[in-house]
Amino acid sequence: MTAFSLSPEAAAPRLHVARRTLERLRGVPALAARYPYHLDADSLEGLAQLPPLARDDLNTALAHLEPAADRSATWLFQSGGSTGAPKVGYAPTGFYMAGVHAHWQPLDRTDVFVNAWGAGRMWGAHFLAAALADLSGCRIIALGSVTKDEYGPWLEFLAARRVTAIGGTPSVLRLWFAHARAAGLRLPSLRKVLWLGEAWQPRLDDDLAAVAPEARRWGMFGSTETWVVGTNTPHCRADTFHPLPHQLVHTGEDGLLDFTALDPAVLNPVLRYRTGDAGELTACPCGRPEPAMRVLGRRDSVVQVRGLGLDVDELVARAERAPGVARAQVVLTERGGRATGLELLVVAAGPAPAPDLERLRTELFTATITLGTAFQHDPGSFRVRPVDELVSNGRTGKTAALIVREES
Repeated sequence: MTAFSLSPEAAAPRLHVARRTLERLRGVPALAARYPYHLDADSLEGLAQLPPLARDDLNTALAHLEPAADRSATWLFQSGGSTGAPKVGYAPTGFYMAGVHAHWQPLDRTDVFVNAWGAGRMWGAHFLAAALADLSGCRIIALGSVTKDEYGPWLEFLAARRVTAIGGTPSVLRLWFAHARAAGLRLPSLRKVLWLGEAWQPRLDDDLAAVAPEARRWGMFGSTETWVVGTNTPHCRADTFHPLPHQLVHTGEDGLLDFTALDPAVLNPVLRYRTGDAGELTACPCGRPEPAMRVLGRRDSVVQVRGLGLDVDELVARAERAPGVARAQVVLTERGGRATGLELLVVAAGPAPAPDLERLRTELFTATITLGTAFQHDPGSFRVRPVDELVSNGRTGKTAALIVREES
Protein backbone atom coordinates (compact mmCIF):
# COMPACT_ATOMS: atom_id res chain seq x y z
CA MET A 1 0.00 0.00 0.00
CA THR A 2 1.29 3.48 -0.89
CA ALA A 3 0.35 6.85 0.58
CA PHE A 4 0.86 10.53 -0.24
CA SER A 5 1.08 13.51 2.10
CA LEU A 6 -1.42 15.48 -0.03
CA SER A 7 -4.92 14.47 -1.03
CA PRO A 8 -5.67 14.26 -4.79
CA GLU A 9 -7.66 17.49 -4.52
CA ALA A 10 -4.84 19.36 -2.77
CA ALA A 11 -2.17 18.02 -5.13
CA ALA A 12 -4.03 18.62 -8.42
CA PRO A 13 -3.31 22.39 -8.76
CA ARG A 14 0.41 21.76 -8.24
CA LEU A 15 0.97 18.70 -10.43
CA HIS A 16 1.89 20.84 -13.43
CA VAL A 17 5.29 21.21 -11.74
CA ALA A 18 5.71 17.42 -11.60
CA ARG A 19 4.70 17.16 -15.26
CA ARG A 20 7.31 19.75 -16.19
CA THR A 21 9.96 17.91 -14.19
CA LEU A 22 9.04 14.65 -15.94
CA GLU A 23 9.58 16.30 -19.32
CA ARG A 24 12.94 17.67 -18.17
CA LEU A 25 14.05 14.21 -17.11
CA ARG A 26 12.88 12.73 -20.41
CA GLY A 27 15.20 15.22 -22.09
CA VAL A 28 18.25 13.71 -20.35
CA PRO A 29 19.59 11.09 -22.80
CA ALA A 30 20.89 8.77 -20.08
CA LEU A 31 17.51 8.75 -18.29
CA ALA A 32 15.01 8.94 -21.15
CA ALA A 33 14.41 5.18 -21.25
CA ARG A 34 13.29 5.25 -17.61
CA TYR A 35 10.31 7.43 -18.49
CA PRO A 36 8.34 5.95 -21.41
CA TYR A 37 5.45 8.08 -22.64
CA HIS A 38 2.73 5.79 -21.31
CA LEU A 39 3.77 7.01 -17.85
CA ASP A 40 2.57 10.42 -16.67
CA ALA A 41 2.43 12.76 -13.68
CA ASP A 42 -1.17 13.90 -14.18
CA SER A 43 -2.37 12.32 -10.93
CA LEU A 44 -1.07 10.82 -7.73
CA GLU A 45 -1.77 7.38 -9.17
CA GLY A 46 0.36 8.27 -12.17
CA LEU A 47 3.17 9.55 -9.97
CA ALA A 48 3.18 6.32 -7.99
CA GLN A 49 3.90 4.41 -11.22
CA LEU A 50 7.03 6.44 -12.01
CA PRO A 51 10.39 4.92 -11.05
CA PRO A 52 12.04 6.41 -7.95
CA LEU A 53 14.96 8.72 -8.57
CA ALA A 54 18.22 7.80 -6.86
CA ARG A 55 21.10 10.14 -6.07
CA ASP A 56 23.20 9.00 -9.04
CA ASP A 57 20.19 9.54 -11.34
CA LEU A 58 19.76 13.08 -10.04
CA ASN A 59 23.46 13.82 -10.50
CA THR A 60 23.23 12.58 -14.10
CA ALA A 61 20.23 14.84 -14.71
CA LEU A 62 21.88 17.90 -13.18
CA ALA A 63 25.06 17.40 -15.18
CA HIS A 64 22.96 17.55 -18.35
CA LEU A 65 20.47 20.24 -17.34
CA GLU A 66 22.71 22.71 -15.45
CA PRO A 67 19.69 24.65 -14.10
CA ALA A 68 19.80 28.36 -13.33
CA ALA A 69 17.55 30.65 -11.28
CA ASP A 70 15.35 33.12 -13.15
CA ARG A 71 15.75 36.18 -10.93
CA SER A 72 18.69 35.62 -8.59
CA ALA A 73 22.09 33.99 -8.28
CA THR A 74 22.29 30.23 -8.57
CA TRP A 75 24.09 28.66 -5.63
CA LEU A 76 25.87 25.34 -6.09
CA PHE A 77 26.01 23.05 -3.10
CA GLN A 78 27.59 19.72 -2.43
CA SER A 79 25.11 16.87 -2.54
CA GLY A 80 25.89 13.64 -0.70
CA GLY A 81 28.74 14.81 1.51
CA SER A 82 31.32 12.10 0.90
CA THR A 83 33.76 12.58 -1.95
CA GLY A 84 36.24 15.14 -3.13
CA ALA A 85 34.45 15.45 -6.48
CA PRO A 86 31.26 17.11 -5.18
CA LYS A 87 27.91 15.94 -6.49
CA VAL A 88 26.34 19.29 -7.19
CA GLY A 89 22.92 20.52 -6.10
CA TYR A 90 21.41 23.86 -7.11
CA ALA A 91 19.35 26.52 -5.32
CA PRO A 92 18.47 30.17 -5.92
CA THR A 93 19.38 32.91 -3.46
CA GLY A 94 17.00 32.56 -0.53
CA PHE A 95 17.04 28.74 -0.68
CA TYR A 96 13.22 28.54 -0.81
CA MET A 97 13.02 29.69 2.80
CA ALA A 98 10.23 32.18 2.12
CA GLY A 99 7.96 29.18 1.53
CA VAL A 100 9.19 27.59 4.75
CA HIS A 101 8.78 30.78 6.78
CA ALA A 102 5.18 31.17 5.59
CA HIS A 103 4.29 27.97 7.46
CA TRP A 104 6.94 27.70 10.19
CA GLN A 105 8.14 30.62 12.30
CA PRO A 106 10.33 29.53 15.20
CA LEU A 107 12.14 32.89 15.28
CA ASP A 108 10.75 36.40 15.74
CA ARG A 109 12.12 39.93 15.97
CA THR A 110 12.87 39.62 19.68
CA ASP A 111 15.28 36.71 19.22
CA VAL A 112 19.06 36.72 19.33
CA PHE A 113 19.91 33.71 17.16
CA VAL A 114 23.24 31.87 16.99
CA ASN A 115 23.81 30.19 13.60
CA ALA A 116 26.15 27.34 14.56
CA TRP A 117 25.93 25.38 11.32
CA GLY A 118 29.30 25.26 9.58
CA ALA A 119 29.66 27.84 6.80
CA GLY A 120 31.29 27.41 3.41
CA ARG A 121 32.68 24.24 1.83
CA MET A 122 29.64 24.01 -0.46
CA TRP A 123 27.24 23.18 2.37
CA GLY A 124 23.85 24.79 2.53
CA ALA A 125 22.53 24.69 6.12
CA HIS A 126 24.35 27.77 7.41
CA PHE A 127 23.06 29.95 4.58
CA LEU A 128 19.61 28.42 4.71
CA ALA A 129 19.35 29.28 8.41
CA ALA A 130 20.63 32.79 7.70
CA ALA A 131 17.84 33.23 5.13
CA LEU A 132 15.27 32.13 7.71
CA ALA A 133 16.69 34.55 10.29
CA ASP A 134 16.55 37.35 7.74
CA LEU A 135 12.86 36.65 7.09
CA SER A 136 12.16 36.64 10.84
CA GLY A 137 13.85 40.00 11.43
CA CYS A 138 15.80 38.75 14.45
CA ARG A 139 19.35 39.57 15.50
CA ILE A 140 21.81 36.94 14.35
CA ILE A 141 25.28 35.84 15.44
CA ALA A 142 26.79 33.97 12.48
CA LEU A 143 29.17 31.86 14.50
CA GLY A 144 29.74 28.76 12.38
CA SER A 145 32.25 26.17 13.55
CA VAL A 146 34.50 26.61 16.58
CA THR A 147 37.46 24.65 17.90
CA LYS A 148 37.55 22.74 21.17
CA ASP A 149 39.39 25.49 23.04
CA GLU A 150 36.92 28.16 21.93
CA TYR A 151 33.73 26.77 23.46
CA GLY A 152 34.24 28.25 26.92
CA PRO A 153 34.84 31.88 25.88
CA TRP A 154 32.07 31.75 23.28
CA LEU A 155 29.58 30.29 25.74
CA GLU A 156 30.34 33.11 28.17
CA PHE A 157 29.84 35.60 25.35
CA LEU A 158 26.52 34.03 24.35
CA ALA A 159 25.28 34.08 27.93
CA ALA A 160 26.25 37.75 28.24
CA ARG A 161 24.39 38.55 25.02
CA ARG A 162 21.29 36.80 26.40
CA VAL A 163 21.01 34.53 23.37
CA THR A 164 17.48 33.20 22.93
CA ALA A 165 17.97 30.74 20.03
CA ILE A 166 20.68 28.54 18.55
CA GLY A 167 20.73 26.29 15.51
CA GLY A 168 22.94 23.47 14.24
CA THR A 169 23.13 19.76 13.59
CA PRO A 170 22.38 17.70 16.70
CA SER A 171 25.95 16.40 16.95
CA VAL A 172 27.29 19.97 16.91
CA LEU A 173 24.67 21.09 19.41
CA ARG A 174 25.69 18.27 21.70
CA LEU A 175 29.22 19.66 21.75
CA TRP A 176 27.97 23.10 22.72
CA PHE A 177 25.74 21.89 25.52
CA ALA A 178 28.11 19.21 26.77
CA HIS A 179 30.86 21.82 27.14
CA ALA A 180 28.47 24.17 28.92
CA ARG A 181 27.31 21.44 31.26
CA ALA A 182 30.86 20.34 32.06
CA ALA A 183 31.87 23.94 32.81
CA GLY A 184 28.79 24.61 34.90
CA LEU A 185 27.63 27.35 32.51
CA ARG A 186 23.95 28.08 31.98
CA LEU A 187 22.07 29.84 29.21
CA PRO A 188 18.94 30.96 31.05
CA SER A 189 17.66 33.10 28.14
CA LEU A 190 17.84 30.28 25.57
CA ARG A 191 14.33 29.23 24.54
CA LYS A 192 14.69 27.74 21.06
CA VAL A 193 16.98 25.12 19.51
CA LEU A 194 16.73 24.78 15.73
CA TRP A 195 18.14 21.67 14.09
CA LEU A 196 18.62 20.18 10.64
CA GLY A 197 20.92 17.59 9.08
CA GLU A 198 20.66 14.62 11.44
CA ALA A 199 18.20 12.84 13.64
CA TRP A 200 17.63 14.44 17.02
CA GLN A 201 19.85 12.90 19.70
CA PRO A 202 17.95 12.09 22.92
CA ARG A 203 21.00 12.87 25.08
CA LEU A 204 20.58 16.48 24.01
CA ASP A 205 17.43 16.59 26.13
CA ASP A 206 19.46 15.80 29.26
CA ASP A 207 22.06 18.48 28.50
CA LEU A 208 19.40 21.06 27.69
CA ALA A 209 17.62 20.37 30.97
CA ALA A 210 20.83 21.24 32.81
CA VAL A 211 22.08 24.13 30.67
CA ALA A 212 18.95 25.77 29.23
CA PRO A 213 15.84 24.40 30.94
CA GLU A 214 13.54 26.80 29.04
CA ALA A 215 14.79 25.69 25.58
CA ARG A 216 12.61 23.67 23.22
CA ARG A 217 13.53 22.04 19.91
CA TRP A 218 12.32 23.14 16.45
CA GLY A 219 13.32 20.77 13.66
CA MET A 220 13.65 20.78 9.88
CA PHE A 221 13.98 17.75 7.60
CA GLY A 222 15.52 17.89 4.14
CA SER A 223 18.65 17.62 2.02
CA THR A 224 20.59 19.62 -0.55
CA GLU A 225 18.61 17.75 -3.21
CA THR A 226 15.12 18.37 -1.79
CA TRP A 227 15.86 21.37 0.47
CA VAL A 228 13.49 21.69 3.42
CA VAL A 229 10.72 19.10 3.09
CA GLY A 230 9.05 19.42 6.48
CA THR A 231 9.25 21.01 9.90
CA ASN A 232 8.19 20.30 13.46
CA THR A 233 7.56 22.17 16.69
CA PRO A 234 8.06 21.40 20.40
CA HIS A 235 4.61 19.78 20.34
CA CYS A 236 5.67 17.16 17.77
CA ARG A 237 7.76 14.03 18.20
CA ALA A 238 11.40 14.59 17.30
CA ASP A 239 11.18 12.09 14.43
CA THR A 240 7.92 13.48 12.99
CA PHE A 241 7.67 16.39 10.54
CA HIS A 242 4.83 18.20 8.76
CA PRO A 243 5.51 18.37 5.01
CA LEU A 244 5.27 21.79 3.42
CA PRO A 245 2.48 22.24 0.85
CA HIS A 246 4.97 22.43 -2.03
CA GLN A 247 6.66 19.17 -0.99
CA LEU A 248 4.87 15.94 -1.89
CA VAL A 249 5.92 13.01 0.27
CA HIS A 250 5.21 9.46 -0.81
CA THR A 251 5.84 6.20 1.01
CA GLY A 252 5.77 2.94 -0.90
CA GLU A 253 5.34 -0.69 -0.02
CA ASP A 254 9.08 -1.00 0.70
CA GLY A 255 8.77 1.62 3.44
CA LEU A 256 11.13 4.11 1.78
CA LEU A 257 10.21 7.76 1.53
CA ASP A 258 10.42 9.66 -1.73
CA PHE A 259 9.91 13.34 -2.44
CA THR A 260 8.50 15.35 -5.34
CA ALA A 261 8.99 19.12 -5.52
CA LEU A 262 5.80 20.99 -6.42
CA ASP A 263 7.33 24.48 -6.23
CA PRO A 264 7.84 25.88 -9.77
CA ALA A 265 10.96 27.74 -8.58
CA VAL A 266 12.80 24.52 -7.60
CA LEU A 267 15.93 24.01 -9.70
CA ASN A 268 16.73 20.37 -8.90
CA PRO A 269 14.47 17.98 -10.87
CA VAL A 270 13.11 16.26 -7.76
CA LEU A 271 10.58 13.65 -8.88
CA ARG A 272 10.07 10.73 -6.49
CA TYR A 273 13.58 11.35 -5.19
CA ARG A 274 14.84 8.96 -2.51
CA THR A 275 17.18 10.18 0.18
CA GLY A 276 17.61 6.68 1.63
CA ASP A 277 15.29 7.36 4.57
CA ALA A 278 12.57 4.96 5.61
CA GLY A 279 9.38 6.33 7.05
CA GLU A 280 5.63 6.46 7.21
CA LEU A 281 2.77 8.92 7.04
CA THR A 282 1.03 9.10 10.38
CA ALA A 283 -0.85 11.29 12.84
CA CYS A 284 1.19 13.72 14.93
CA PRO A 285 0.54 14.18 18.66
CA CYS A 286 0.56 17.96 18.13
CA GLY A 287 -3.00 17.62 16.87
CA ARG A 288 -2.65 19.03 13.35
CA PRO A 289 -5.12 17.11 11.18
CA GLU A 290 -3.07 16.52 8.01
CA PRO A 291 -0.75 13.50 7.67
CA ALA A 292 2.72 13.96 9.14
CA MET A 293 5.91 12.25 8.03
CA ARG A 294 7.64 10.04 10.56
CA VAL A 295 11.27 9.31 9.67
CA LEU A 296 12.37 5.86 10.81
CA GLY A 297 16.03 6.02 9.80
CA ARG A 298 18.30 5.57 6.81
CA ARG A 299 18.52 2.47 4.66
CA ASP A 300 21.48 3.41 2.50
CA SER A 301 25.22 3.41 3.05
CA VAL A 302 25.53 7.02 4.22
CA VAL A 303 26.37 7.37 7.92
CA GLN A 304 26.83 10.50 10.01
CA VAL A 305 30.40 11.17 11.12
CA ARG A 306 30.58 14.28 13.31
CA GLY A 307 27.59 15.77 11.58
CA LEU A 308 28.70 14.98 8.02
CA GLY A 309 27.49 12.27 5.66
CA LEU A 310 30.03 9.58 4.80
CA ASP A 311 29.17 7.12 2.02
CA VAL A 312 30.66 3.91 3.40
CA ASP A 313 30.18 1.91 0.19
CA GLU A 314 31.92 4.59 -1.83
CA LEU A 315 34.86 4.78 0.59
CA VAL A 316 35.26 0.99 0.51
CA ALA A 317 35.07 0.97 -3.28
CA ARG A 318 37.76 3.65 -3.50
CA ALA A 319 40.04 1.65 -1.21
CA GLU A 320 39.47 -1.59 -3.10
CA ARG A 321 40.48 0.11 -6.35
CA ALA A 322 43.92 0.85 -4.89
CA PRO A 323 46.82 -1.37 -6.03
CA GLY A 324 47.36 -4.38 -3.82
CA VAL A 325 44.03 -4.13 -1.94
CA ALA A 326 41.64 -7.06 -2.08
CA ARG A 327 38.99 -6.05 0.45
CA ALA A 328 38.29 -3.17 2.78
CA GLN A 329 35.95 -2.41 5.65
CA VAL A 330 35.14 0.69 7.69
CA VAL A 331 35.17 0.55 11.50
CA LEU A 332 33.60 3.58 13.20
CA THR A 333 34.31 4.03 16.91
CA GLU A 334 31.85 6.11 18.93
CA ARG A 335 31.58 7.34 22.47
CA GLY A 336 28.16 8.54 23.56
CA GLY A 337 26.93 8.73 19.98
CA ARG A 338 29.87 10.83 18.72
CA ALA A 339 32.58 9.51 16.40
CA THR A 340 35.97 9.32 18.12
CA GLY A 341 37.81 7.52 15.34
CA LEU A 342 37.47 5.84 11.99
CA GLU A 343 39.57 2.95 10.83
CA LEU A 344 39.80 1.44 7.35
CA LEU A 345 40.71 -2.25 7.54
CA VAL A 346 42.52 -3.51 4.44
CA VAL A 347 43.18 -7.08 3.31
CA ALA A 348 46.09 -7.37 0.87
CA ALA A 349 45.58 -9.05 -2.50
CA GLY A 350 47.51 -12.30 -2.03
CA PRO A 351 51.04 -12.47 -3.44
CA ALA A 352 50.74 -9.10 -5.18
CA PRO A 353 52.93 -6.25 -3.93
CA ALA A 354 51.68 -5.02 -0.58
CA PRO A 355 49.57 -1.86 -0.78
CA ASP A 356 51.14 1.43 0.22
CA LEU A 357 48.85 2.10 3.17
CA GLU A 358 50.21 5.52 4.07
CA ARG A 359 49.73 6.69 0.50
CA LEU A 360 46.22 5.23 0.48
CA ARG A 361 45.41 6.98 3.75
CA THR A 362 46.67 10.33 2.45
CA GLU A 363 44.72 9.98 -0.80
CA LEU A 364 41.48 9.11 0.98
CA PHE A 365 41.90 11.81 3.60
CA THR A 366 42.54 14.56 1.06
CA ALA A 367 40.07 13.38 -1.60
CA THR A 368 37.12 12.66 0.72
CA ILE A 369 35.65 15.90 2.03
CA THR A 370 33.89 14.27 4.98
CA LEU A 371 37.11 12.69 6.32
CA GLY A 372 39.23 15.78 5.77
CA THR A 373 36.68 18.01 7.52
CA ALA A 374 35.46 15.72 10.30
CA PHE A 375 39.00 14.90 11.44
CA GLN A 376 40.76 18.14 10.50
CA HIS A 377 41.64 18.86 14.13
CA ASP A 378 42.66 15.27 14.96
CA PRO A 379 43.77 13.68 11.66
CA GLY A 380 45.33 10.77 13.53
CA SER A 381 41.82 9.57 14.38
CA PHE A 382 41.48 8.32 10.80
CA ARG A 383 43.70 5.28 10.26
CA VAL A 384 44.30 2.61 7.62
CA ARG A 385 45.30 -0.75 9.11
CA PRO A 386 46.29 -4.03 7.41
CA VAL A 387 44.48 -7.15 8.60
CA ASP A 388 44.37 -10.78 7.57
CA GLU A 389 40.56 -10.94 7.78
CA LEU A 390 37.78 -8.43 7.97
CA VAL A 391 35.34 -8.38 10.89
CA SER A 392 32.47 -10.76 10.16
CA ASN A 393 29.40 -12.11 11.88
CA GLY A 394 30.45 -15.33 13.57
CA ARG A 395 26.93 -16.72 13.36
CA THR A 396 26.05 -15.88 9.75
CA GLY A 397 29.51 -15.39 8.21
CA LYS A 398 28.37 -12.09 6.68
CA THR A 399 30.82 -9.21 6.43
CA ALA A 400 29.33 -5.73 6.56
CA ALA A 401 30.93 -2.71 4.94
CA LEU A 402 30.52 -0.80 8.21
CA ILE A 403 31.19 -1.86 11.79
CA VAL A 404 30.24 0.51 14.60
CA ARG A 405 31.92 0.05 17.95
CA GLU A 406 30.99 1.78 21.19
CA GLU A 407 33.97 2.96 23.18
CA SER A 408 33.73 2.84 26.96
